[in-house]
Amino acid sequence: MSTERKVALVAGANGVIGRNLVDHLATLGDWEVIGLSRRGGPAGGRIRHLAVDLLDPADCRDRLGGLGEVTHIFYAAYQDRPTWAELVPPNLAMLVNLVDAVEPVATNLRHVSLMQGYKVYGAHLGPFKTPAKETDAGHMPPEFNIDQQDFLEQRQHGKSWTWSALRPSVVCGFALGNPMNLALVLAVYAAISRELGLPLRFPGRPGAYDSLLEMTDAGLLAKATVWAATDERCGNQAFNINNGDLFRWRDLWPAIARHFELDVAPPLPMSLADVMADKEPLWDAMVQRHGLERNSYRDVSSWRFGDFVFAWDYDVIADGSKARRFGFHEYVDTEEMFLRIFDDLRKRRVIP
Repeated sequence: MSTERKVALVAGANGVIGRNLVDHLATLGDWEVIGLSRRGGPAGGRIRHLAVDLLDPADCRDRLGGLGEVTHIFYAAYQDRPTWAELVPPNLAMLVNLVDAVEPVATNLRHVSLMQGYKVYGAHLGPFKTPAKETDAGHMPPEFNIDQQDFLEQRQHGKSWTWSALRPSVVCGFALGNPMNLALVLAVYAAISRELGLPLRFPGRPGAYDSLLEMTDAGLLAKATVWAATDERCGNQAFNINNGDLFRWRDLWPAIARHFELDVAPPLPMSLADVMADKEPLWDAMVQRHGLERNSYRDVSSWRFGDFVFAWDYDVIADGSKARRFGFHEYVDTEEMFLRIFDDLRKRRVIP
């Protein structure tokens, strides 16, 4: 094991990606971890948390300007906005503000890791070339993922540190209050369906039930992120990171229904953001009746993201072979992943 001091600065430490990354780093034994988020978090062991507003350059300088010990920056912060164009300014600004505050003082900085996604390939816009490869041509902006990578590439010129860009599919793991949490969408949708005595219906567009998809387990992504940040071969490279298997909802949906002891009914296109908008009183009653943790309906609801994913009536897959060629060989069975996350949510008393 390396005796060199490694200090990770994880931006977005309370999200589904950042939280699992912090947890993974804590198991490795040779890392100190500083988690960044707007609301901070509890300290423990080699982990401490800082509350910072990454949109505020002055706050970044005040709170992060003394972090000279940082050796690795892991950037997984995200600000949601209603349109693709509106996503660019805040998400680029947060990364710039963080690097501007930390890089000048972190004299032993070795690596900056950037979390991206298949939006780089235009997956959010409509049918795109699949399986997508890291070398594929870009698409018409706006796209904050590309702007963030361009910033890092330009900033890195002539520097001793390197960067990497991780491109997962939909990331699944435990987190609350996250705008992009598909596993929680499925779990809460199934729990409410069961509470109402309804079968589990796929709510997406016609055609989406049969599209070919893949997911990325948050634990697997955490391992890949640390690997790319510490293997010299990965410097200044982008990698697609996915579970390694493919699925169609038509095959996975019955397994999800069985796990919740629900029947399956034919798909019925509907907006979850609309049909679940009035379910807060029902959720509050479920929390009381089943003795669940008192999580607000808002914290367990990512309905808009569910609608986004369930609207993919085209294949959404990327080629993960580059990571394997460079030495990362982890994989996860997607059906097992979902069922494991559902069981974990039950254990945590998030769902009945």
